[in-house]
Amino acid sequence: MPQLDKVAIQNFRNIEFQELEFSPNVNCILGNNGEGKTNLMDAIWYLSMTKSAFAASDQFNFRHGTDSFSIAGTYRMENGTQSRFSVSCESRGVKKVRCNDKVYPKVSSHIGVLPIVMVSPSDVSLVSESGEERRRFANSVLSQMDQMYLANVQQYNRVLLQRNRMLKDGNADDGLLSVFDSQLDTYARAIGESRKAFVSDLQPVVSSLYRSLSGGRESVSIEYRTDLDRGSLRDLLAECRDRDAALRYTTAGVQRDDFIFKMDDYPIRRCGSQGQQKSFLVSLKFAQYEIMKKRYGFPPILLLDDVFDKLDMSRISNLLGMVAGSDFGQIFITDSNKVRMAAIVDGLTADRTYFEAAGGCFTRI
Repeated sequence: MPQLDKVAIQNFRNIEFQELEFSPNVNCILGNNGEGKTNLMDAIWYLSMTKSAFAASDQFNFRHGTDSFSIAGTYRMENGTQSRFSVSCESRGVKKVRCNDKVYPKVSSHIGVLPIVMVSPSDVSLVSESGEERRRFANSVLSQMDQMYLANVQQYNRVLLQRNRMLKDGNADDGLLSVFDSQLDTYARAIGESRKAFVSDLQPVVSSLYRSLSGGRESVSIEYRTDLDRGSLRDLLAECRDRDAALRYTTAGVQRDDFIFKMDDYPIRRCGSQGQQKSFLVSLKFAQYEIMKKRYGFPPILLLDDVFDKLDMSRISNLLGMVAGSDFGQIFITDSNKVRMAAIVDGLTADRTYFEAAGGCFTRI
């Protein structure tokens, strides 16, 4: 399994320049809020996913006053060899991803090479925000495990953009719309099948993990909703062609898919307490971890960013039991509470490394 041995970060967020070496087991990053703990986690995520886990645009990743950033990591791969991966980005939009100094012909070709899972406070958007956040989550997981899925999503979005541009311009041509509709239908069927299978795999694992984390006080479930349940996308698009022309955008398709999170058969966003929602989200991400581990045959890198926030001690104890009882690989954990971190990690493993964050600098302690 890929393990991050060393990282070099330059001008990323509040990190001017840092070179760090990590434990292959557990790495703990301590420090107050705003010192750069999450930025380090995001840099590690960026090396796997070629984009930030938090910023929609790279313009927010440049350190103030700079116009480029770079992140490079030396990984010990599953075959025992070392490989160096790097990402460089410039403010004018040029991004290059390299493996052993060789530039990938397509940035997307790197997705899935370094599997990764992150649990962070921002996950609350999966419950509180629109379906776009939940689709982004599903795409992030499935794209790491299946390059064809990623290609289908990219092609679908490309055709959808062309269709919407034509509708917006008000010069919709029936013949061209039919071509677009046929292409969208092909990609949508493949995307929908992958998402349906993903939820089928995810559901029992999330349910089991939530029972362990919550003590079995509630039950949770996930429901996949898609326009494709009403028929083929080609037929749906033909039915709503007049409406699309009037509204000037495409009103049916997998871009409207959603994943409904429920607790005791009610939407968790309405009936779940803050602690229950956090427990569900941790269970969801750990289920993602288990599914990816099964698919790859080895555990992904796991990033736990302030994961103990908003969880009471009994739930933290259950969470740690889940971690200690599974075949986990390399883990990175951040926390602002040094005493709590030590109590948690020292009881988990003797192979751990501690860093303290201050102003974008990280000191091994």
